[in-house]
Amino acid sequence: MKRKWKKSALAGLLLLILCLLGGGVAQRGTNDDPTATLSFLIVKEDNGKPVRNAAVIMHPVSAQGKQSKGGLELKTDSEGKTSFDDIPYGKLRVQVLASGFQTFGEDYEVDRAKMDLTIKLKRPQGQYSIYQDHPEEKKDDKTSPPDPNAKPQ
Repeated sequence: MKRKWKKSALAGLLLLILCLLGGGVAQRGTNDDPTATLSFLIVKEDNGKPVRNAAVIMHPVSAQGKQSKGGLELKTDSEGKTSFDDIPYGKLRVQVLASGFQTFGEDYEVDRAKMDLTIKLKRPQGQYSIYQDHPEEKKDDKTSPPDPNAKPQ
């Protein structure tokens, strides 16, 4: 009796596993949404050399412009390249982070089966200070001399 019970339990377990696997394959076949392959090349803006180990972060964006929670992070290789398959069509927010460079961020419309994106990273800019001279800015010489008859406040 015990053997019969073990055999039927084992057969039931195998049947359950086959049903679950079959359902997964059937479900995969019904998803006919188009997907794309994205390839990234990350280079330095000043000399065009590749940036290795840069983080490329991708977030789907809704029609209202809201970034979805979660996302996907890739790292570039020594040639500044990385890629990913099965990205669904639609708006995608791409951010690139690399040590010693400004953070890059832009939204792209994924609408082709294969997209090659080249991103040029800039070096950090100096901070703006009101205490430094800025010769590139125009000076307003519209200041009038002080009124000698004005009363002190």
